[in-house]
Amino acid sequence: MTSKSPLWRQSDFMRLWAAQTVSDFGARITREGLPMMAVIGLAASPTQLGLLAALASSSALLVGLSAGDFVDHTARRPILIAMDLARALILIVLPIAAWLGLLNMLQVYAAAALVAASSVLFDIADHAYLPGLVGKGLITDANAKISATESVAEMGGPALAGILFQWLTAPIAVAVNAATYLLSALLLARIRTPEPPLADKARRRGWVDGVVTGARTAWDEPRVRILLIMTGVGALFGGFFSALYIVFVLRGLGLSPALLGIGIAAGGVGALAGSALAQPMARRLGVGPAICISGALSALGTMILLLAPSNPVGAMTCLVVSQFLGDAFGVIPLILASSLRQTVLPQNLLGRVGATFRALGGGAAVVGALVGGALGQAFGLRQTLLAAIAGLLIGPLIGALSPLWKVREMPIGEEEA
Repeated sequence: MTSKSPLWRQSDFMRLWAAQTVSDFGARITREGLPMMAVIGLAASPTQLGLLAALASSSALLVGLSAGDFVDHTARRPILIAMDLARALILIVLPIAAWLGLLNMLQVYAAAALVAASSVLFDIADHAYLPGLVGKGLITDANAKISATESVAEMGGPALAGILFQWLTAPIAVAVNAATYLLSALLLARIRTPEPPLADKARRRGWVDGVVTGARTAWDEPRVRILLIMTGVGALFGGFFSALYIVFVLRGLGLSPALLGIGIAAGGVGALAGSALAQPMARRLGVGPAICISGALSALGTMILLLAPSNPVGAMTCLVVSQFLGDAFGVIPLILASSLRQTVLPQNLLGRVGATFRALGGGAAVVGALVGGALGQAFGLRQTLLAAIAGLLIGPLIGALSPLWKVREMPIGEEEA
């Protein structure tokens, strides 16, 4: 990620990068803001928070099952623009309802599900769109740059959400996020590079064939197969965190929303560092070992949060350190795994394979969120989160015992060969 990168001279990539930066920044406000709104404004219980997380995750499952064939037979950039506009429209309803005194949990549930569905379709189309825009030789560099600004958004977005929700009002925070999606759509509309012609000229055969093709393609490639398994395991136990993390910090540790936002922002600093370390770590250790080792270190770093003492200074220190280490090592496997998939698989199948990953991850996260919410209610937040961390170590172990461990470099040009 140096100034010598050819991507700095690709104006259309810079527009795509800017659009994603804006929407990523706003998305963090909603990601933290909707649970905050539920906890603070609507007194949501752990079970309700589990349902909120499950509804968002279930959207990934439903869209993942239906979107792959559509994305692989459709121009991708119009999909990106449409999903930005859809998210803006969905979110603006919440401030209006709040200002009219009509806001309730059903509306929060609906907004979380619909925004998540739009975001999943955006991500699937974006994953398939990027290689055609920058070329496979620059795909890891492009993913690292995008991840870097996602990390900046991770620093600023949650902190801003905490401040807005504590000092101002929830409607303002959500309205700001809606505006970011509009700006992102305008930036995407300015891209002029034509998309490569779709290699698959056949007529769309429906979502069932898309699911079958995507799953078969992912499973037939040994390295991608392991990534798929790791995705499912990680999403299952990550669902525990999505249901319980915010309520654990706010209630279990007694920290304020503003402190929570600052703590999560520390994770953004860590993720920014991880974005810079992804390519050097892959060169030194190899791509496969870097994915597995960094995934394990991320889970272990997260465990520090559970060691937090009851006093505010100690709790805040553990929150910051946990977020920094967990996100620093957590972003590395995301960059490398996504780049590996985009490199070894044909571009005309990336939409269907990406949809398969999102569907599996979404389905596993739904189960994890529901089970995590129920376990947190029955056995306690700390105990349930400890079980989640133990589960998050399973995926890296599977990867270390598989063909993925032997991948040392990105196999550029393998598809053409």
